[in-house]
Amino acid sequence: MSNAPDHLHRHDADFATPPGQAATQELHDRRAAVPRGRPEPGEQHTLGLGDIDSPADLRRLDRADLPRLCDEVRADLIDIVSTTGGHLGAGLGVVELTVALHYVYDTPRDILIWDVSHQCYPHKMLTGRRADLRRLRMGGGPSGFTCRTESIYDPFGAAHSSTSISAALGFATARDIAAQDSHVVAVIGDGALSGGMAFEGLNNAGAEGRRMVIVLNDNNMSIAPPSGALVSLLGALRARMPAAETRRAALAANPGLPSFAGERTMFDQLGITYAGPFDGHDIGEMTEVLSRARAHASGPLIVHVITRKGKGYAPAEAATDCYHGVVKFDVASGKQAKSAAGAPSYTSVFAKALIAEATADPRIVAVTAAMPTGTGLDTFGAAFPDRTFDAGIAEQHAVTFAAGLACQGFKPFAAIYSTFLQRAYDQIVHDVAIQRLPVRFAIDRAGFVGADGITHQGFYDVAYLGCLPDFVLMAAADETELMHMVATAAAIDDRPCAFRYPRGEGRGLPLPDRGTPLEIGRGRIVREGETVAILSYGATLDAALEAADRLGSYGVSVTVADARFAKPIDDRLLTRLIAGHQVLVTLEHGSIGGFATQVVDSLVRQQLEEHMNQLVPIYLPPHLVYHDTPARQIAACGLDAGAIVTRVLEALCMTPRVSAPVRDVAAML
Repeated sequence: MSNAPDHLHRHDADFATPPGQAATQELHDRRAAVPRGRPEPGEQHTLGLGDIDSPADLRRLDRADLPRLCDEVRADLIDIVSTTGGHLGAGLGVVELTVALHYVYDTPRDILIWDVSHQCYPHKMLTGRRADLRRLRMGGGPSGFTCRTESIYDPFGAAHSSTSISAALGFATARDIAAQDSHVVAVIGDGALSGGMAFEGLNNAGAEGRRMVIVLNDNNMSIAPPSGALVSLLGALRARMPAAETRRAALAANPGLPSFAGERTMFDQLGITYAGPFDGHDIGEMTEVLSRARAHASGPLIVHVITRKGKGYAPAEAATDCYHGVVKFDVASGKQAKSAAGAPSYTSVFAKALIAEATADPRIVAVTAAMPTGTGLDTFGAAFPDRTFDAGIAEQHAVTFAAGLACQGFKPFAAIYSTFLQRAYDQIVHDVAIQRLPVRFAIDRAGFVGADGITHQGFYDVAYLGCLPDFVLMAAADETELMHMVATAAAIDDRPCAFRYPRGEGRGLPLPDRGTPLEIGRGRIVREGETVAILSYGATLDAALEAADRLGSYGVSVTVADARFAKPIDDRLLTRLIAGHQVLVTLEHGSIGGFATQVVDSLVRQQLEEHMNQLVPIYLPPHLVYHDTPARQIAACGLDAGAIVTRVLEALCMTPRVSAPVRDVAAML
């Protein structure tokens, strides 16, 4: 692993164990050392975005200069993301809010927590990372999300939703115990507020009564248009925002913060003072409102702010998804770069396969957790609108909802990314596995996800599902196999199952109109050889075949097999491979505890321990994998063809029957 890019390892120590008291104190000291930068009256200066290296510089500006600064931030944001790709719409929508927050609050002493944090690019621009954003989400560049090890202005890392209120309450409680006087602010969107954890945080915050501010950034959007009854509740509040003149008059007449709700809101009834709604794009109003929020004497306060996702960039405002996530694009037209025509994406193949199954079986339904487009269920929903359900950003609810459907004889497919499925693990265990309910999990983005980085890598699903009894686990080696696995899942009606597939395009294989169910627990031989066997699970098949070709050039004959199933694993195939070859390599894009563990268990169950020294398991090394291209991530983790060849040759040199040419090649490695 010595050839791994530095950024893949640079923070291992930070994440290997929780930070101790010394590390926490160091962080406090670093925050305290930042110049306060709050100017005396009459000392404000006219500065441009290029002059601002920290919020302390921002706070030197006169309020009258803030609209111009917001324009510069928005223009620079568009220019940067046009060259890097990334999350654009959410950041465009919070430009004025971000500027106002850093202008009013004494960050980093005051704690600012962004929920999800895909809207954090303007925040990063104002906290010393503007130049670095030209390498946003690239190897060695900044993360697309907040990250504690990246900046002292990122007090809490986030990339999954609905965590900010709970984290902010933790910060506020720690502040009070330590008798400090800092302020704590959580910024949460209306989509993230639909997550169950946000309600848990609200419930606890109201009961605790600690001084903290929750900014509800309401743009009436999630990744897709929002779903759920909360949309109506917030819509009613949004409709009550009066005209600007009325809001200014109310602020002038009231030393505190007015509520335009007309009645006690749900938040008030939970013990959280409600204020708003206010115009999140009026920088003057935002600085005044947040200044009063900062002066709020006691208890939790929620400030309802209305914004528009994609604000200030016409192509984003016109797009259905408001340019939530984009690839490189032309600024003038907004036209995004198109990749060369190739094989269909795995996501689209899943949608095609599920539509084919649902056409034949009216009991098939589909469930997503606020990701209809990302999972392909927008296509399925167009074909079967009455059989498609968006549960909102609520994976726990989505899984148990699917379990309820299964109880009544329906065939639910829960399409959830690997990284997001982790959030519903208790429900998978209690509500699905223990009751042996036939919920079918379509696990998208399994394996390496590239630019989204550590928070979105799909490495752990095989391990965390493989330990559950009677769970069928499959992984697609190509798009044709994916279609067959969708058909297999549809046919499994007595237990839960899951099938995983990677981000990106398939291999360009021809697709049938409908998949054919596979025999449960049976793999396949892809290439016959004599000396070495490589057993691939899922998306590693191409690397296995390439490694076999390279080994062939050294005179090493290789069998390549596709396991298809991790559970139940193909015991007969394993016996054949390990008994008939000098070395057996297992290959997977997953963590320890995954597919290789199932292989070891099979060998032990079959009393084949004497062959254990022939086994070479290749899986994810024990470190976090930061953002980069998938190819570089795979190479750095020792999972590409070259690394496989090296491991095989090293293993062969440990066997008594190795040929001299092979030993000579291995010696040169």
